[in-house]
Amino acid sequence: MALILRESQIHSYGCYTTAPIRKGTRVVEYVGERLTTDQADDLYDDLPQTYLFGLDSGKHVVDGYGVAAFINHSCQPNCETDIIGGRVWIIAQRDIEPGEELTYDYNLYDGDDEAPCLCRARRCRGSLYSASHLRKMARVRAKAAEAS
Repeated sequence: MALILRESQIHSYGCYTTAPIRKGTRVVEYVGERLTTDQADDLYDDLPQTYLFGLDSGKHVVDGYGVAAFINHSCQPNCETDIIGGRVWIIAQRDIEPGEELTYDYNLYDGDDEAPCLCRARRCRGSLYSASHLRKMARVRAKAAEAS
């Protein structure tokens, strides 16, 4: 796949295609060392930015490196992720034109730190967290407010 890294309007650097990509194509594998979440916490507890991809309902992560680690989040992405044969793949969810930045929805599912979204999509939810996690965080905050 003809992928390049360059400055992104979404965040820092992004991954762009230089050739058309057809819907359903496995674009790139998200590669890296597999760690338990405890190992990842030990390594990255004091760092605000990581390239961790959650696996196994949060029991393990891939500590990403390479081109796929630069694919930015969007609330209206052109790619999605899937685990096939134990490997994490970025897959085109629609036809993608040359020059487009590749994106997928991170759908973060743990944590309580702010994770603002910068994608500027028309239907941006304003956060890298999944909609279900945002609802869960709102319930927790409401309970805390009731208790105080």
